[in-house]
Amino acid sequence: MSMEAPALKSGFNRFEQLRYASEILRTEGQAVVHLADQLSDDFLDATDQISACRGNVILLGMGKAGLIAQKICATLASTGTPSHFLHPAEAVHGDLGKITRGDLVLALSFSGETEEVLRLLPTLRRLDICLIAMTGNPESQLGKAANLVLDLGHLHEACRLGLAPTTSTTAMLSMGDALALVVSRNRDFSAEDFARRHPAGSLGRRLAQVEELMRKLDACRVADEKQTVREIIVQTSRPGRRTGAIMLTGPAGTLTGLFTDSDLARLLESGQDQILDQPILHVMTPAPRTVAFNSSVRDAVTVLVEHKISELPVVNGNNQPVGMLDITDVVGAMPAPGPPSEDPPGNSNPDTRPGTLQFPPAVVTPKGNQ
Repeated sequence: MSMEAPALKSGFNRFEQLRYASEILRTEGQAVVHLADQLSDDFLDATDQISACRGNVILLGMGKAGLIAQKICATLASTGTPSHFLHPAEAVHGDLGKITRGDLVLALSFSGETEEVLRLLPTLRRLDICLIAMTGNPESQLGKAANLVLDLGHLHEACRLGLAPTTSTTAMLSMGDALALVVSRNRDFSAEDFARRHPAGSLGRRLAQVEELMRKLDACRVADEKQTVREIIVQTSRPGRRTGAIMLTGPAGTLTGLFTDSDLARLLESGQDQILDQPILHVMTPAPRTVAFNSSVRDAVTVLVEHKISELPVVNGNNQPVGMLDITDVVGAMPAPGPPSEDPPGNSNPDTRPGTLQFPPAVVTPKGNQ
């Protein structure tokens, strides 16, 4: 259904809208590039102070600057720096109690004259708090009161009236990202650290450890390699959702092979019913691909994707099975489908054709787990 464009009283036609939008983006982008070219030792001093902070980094800001301060606060917290946002107007009504000695305050005010922020300065001095000001006016009251100033420079707002905070807030956001990420790198913040702060969603699943998502051994099908196919199929049933593979073990309990539902289907389709009463070791896939117990889900997903398999046994240091990762357990951690790729060398499964690697519906399981 087509939608009719609303009438524009100003005569601001579509071409002019695109041109104006382009000007806005270029203005803000050029401001960020200029900011990058003007970085000085003040920035390094600020990252040193934040890195050395034993308490919390407290972010202050009013209006649009306050919203940017909240975003910087969130970025700092998620990348290893304990941080909180304090609303300046609420601070003078009791919330100043959230600031204690050992904290550091990062105050955002492009003018440097925001009344609600300035009212907090006497308390910050009394508590001997390190104050870093992010402002476009180092000579403002905020700039002069600060221990360090991150000077945003003289910026022209992208708003045609020159009033709405646009270029200035973009510069603040970019400077805040630079601060947070440099401090994070100073602290050797790792992907594992990031995962601990992002346990939910596909990101958290990708950075989690396999033991967090795998199916525990008592929920998996495990059998001795010397048992017959028929015995194992009957004896290894499990309630609820089951994996499509049976892990086979040898005398020492080590993983020796894997037998999948696809393997069973191939036996039945080929009319080889007699094999059902022979030891499964004759038809299992020996030495299947595995993942170590303490590996990351990201590593496990790499194996699943690269080898186009649906089940991945999890083993301990003695190569004994401790669980199973089924592709449905980690589908949220799968990379987005990319362009079709050729099959890896040696993959003779006729059902695994270029372009079929799309998750979750088109995952295919070649014979065994190789």
